[in-house]
Amino acid sequence: MWVAAGAVLHLPRRENLRRSPLIKWSVGLVGLSLIAAACSGGGGGSRGEAATVDSGVTKGVEDALTATTGSSTETTQAKKAPASMAEWEALWKEQRAAIVQRIKTEGGGLAADGKSAKGTGAFNLDLTKCPAGWSDTEGLTDTEIKIGHTTAQSGTLADYGNIARAMEVMAATVNKAGGITDSKGKTRKVTLLVKDDGYDSARTIPLVDELVDSEKVFAMWTLGSANTLKTYDKLNQRCVPQPLSMTGHPAWGDPLNHPWTTGLQLAYNTEAVLWGAFIEQRIDELAPSGSKATIAGLIMNNDFGKAYEIGFKAFLAQSKFKDRIQFVSETIEPSAPTITDPMTTLASKNPVMFIAMTAGTSCTQAIQEAAQNGMKESVKYLFQPSVCVTNSFVGYDKVGDSVDGWWIVNGGQKDLISPAFESDPYIQYARKELADGGFDYKASGSFGSGYTFGWPVFQALQIGADLPGGLTRSNLILALRAMDMTHPNLLEGIKFNMDGTKDSYLIEGGVFQKRDAKGDKWVSDGSVIDLSGKSANCAWDVAVASCK
Repeated sequence: MWVAAGAVLHLPRRENLRRSPLIKWSVGLVGLSLIAAACSGGGGGSRGEAATVDSGVTKGVEDALTATTGSSTETTQAKKAPASMAEWEALWKEQRAAIVQRIKTEGGGLAADGKSAKGTGAFNLDLTKCPAGWSDTEGLTDTEIKIGHTTAQSGTLADYGNIARAMEVMAATVNKAGGITDSKGKTRKVTLLVKDDGYDSARTIPLVDELVDSEKVFAMWTLGSANTLKTYDKLNQRCVPQPLSMTGHPAWGDPLNHPWTTGLQLAYNTEAVLWGAFIEQRIDELAPSGSKATIAGLIMNNDFGKAYEIGFKAFLAQSKFKDRIQFVSETIEPSAPTITDPMTTLASKNPVMFIAMTAGTSCTQAIQEAAQNGMKESVKYLFQPSVCVTNSFVGYDKVGDSVDGWWIVNGGQKDLISPAFESDPYIQYARKELADGGFDYKASGSFGSGYTFGWPVFQALQIGADLPGGLTRSNLILALRAMDMTHPNLLEGIKFNMDGTKDSYLIEGGVFQKRDAKGDKWVSDGSVIDLSGKSANCAWDVAVASCK
């Protein structure tokens, strides 16, 4: 990460207030990172009634509104982004060494008897609780590291399968350079075993079983909130690493009950609080003369969409303006071929703000439908979800001018396709690497997501390998839970760190952006907000769909 920084809020210029809802975004991000995820089961308007916002959210929003500074987790991140790949590599080597040294200094690492592993702070793995026959080195040979991955390579979210293709390209580069060499002298190459679950959690379960039981993988990567929720209890009970799950569900911030599972991206409930804080700041514009502001949401009917909905309803329920806000919503199935009917219904409610709480193809469809049903002209503010930041979903070739003026809370990822990053040395490197691997980087923004998720895993593998005892499953988790590095595929100012049981979320910041259709890019409005280390842990209660 860059440097330790306070929770300073930089709002867009005052003269832009009339046209720029992003002002709220910066405020929201601060509060978002601190919200306690919560939602109730069932459908209709009952979902989210049990949601609460913790005290951290309130404090974060207050600090943001008054532009005060607050303490932030100390990190070892670069003060200035490197200007070349050689500088990047030198920085990463230095940061990896610092992480290894910190774990050693705190008396951490794999115990000599193999019964426990200690990370930073109070984080500990009790390996005696692992099942009979469990091996800390399963999935490793003297020459290979086998990692399993379930993802969508078919169906309406098939574009996300390009995340895996990018990671395969990255693995090939690591292997060509010699692989991962550990402190015991073993040098291994990475094999990524990818299975298509079509974003269907029912298909994910047997595929994970196959990869763990038959292929005996070292670690298991999953994509999707429902898909990860359906498998993380089993993987934790069996002490199988589930690193950097490709979902922003808040449940991955649970180092005590699910120490073997980690996330990466900005939590969905945090993003939802940002939307709510934005509304509060613009309430007089959205609900003039005592009227009610109708906010419309299109929600994907699964754990992913519910996390958004729950966080948003939680914020609205505690808002001092709750009597001036009316939330209406329609749900869609992940496999729905079209969204015309629910979008038409939402348009009939005459909303002043629309939020897509969806993913994949439906993000593109929401833009197209809003242009067709009049919402593009009548709705003051239109928001895309952070998961659809790439040009794969909002590019000019997909939707033309229809996307111009839409807003997004960008959780920090650089868009590999966007012309905004033509001179970025890491983006240039990634584009060339993909081309050498036989892929056109312009074909999918999800290639960029592959670099966002893939880079830290390869770094963590090397950090774990450098710890006493060499590369083991437990050392991989210790490395991830102590991660404190400068991520090359994140916007400058977004910290990337975890710290044992104290800080369980790698990314806790982002920036409001507005779409420039002709320029085919998102344009930031206001500065990046980051509250690294401020989000509360989340022990997810499946029965009530809420953090305990």
